[in-house]
Amino acid sequence: MKAWIASIPGWKSKFARRLDALIVRADPKVHKAVKWNSPFYGSELGGWYASMHCFTRYIKVSFFRGASLVDAKGLLEGKGQYVRHIKVRSAADIDRTAFAALLRQAIR
Repeated sequence: MKAWIASIPGWKSKFARRLDALIVRADPKVHKAVKWNSPFYGSELGGWYASMHCFTRYIKVSFFRGASLVDAKGLLEGKGQYVRHIKVRSAADIDRTAFAALLRQAIR
């Protein structure tokens, strides 16, 4: 995972480290893997709950059961049956409290 984050060009590496740290803070026992050139985050009991993917202008954090999450701040985007995501373009896009609340729900 550290190698994947280090390989990201420019400003996105810094934000990927921040996002990874927020996920670890919310789930200290997180299971991590890099699949299809994207880091996946999961729990022992519930399987994979989130992933990150790096695009040219943003980092997308996807929640695999995002449609069932309560998103009080309206951070999540997407219209699929299950998955919702957040696009991180700058530090202003990361509301730590709201992101942590979404993570805690996803982990359960």
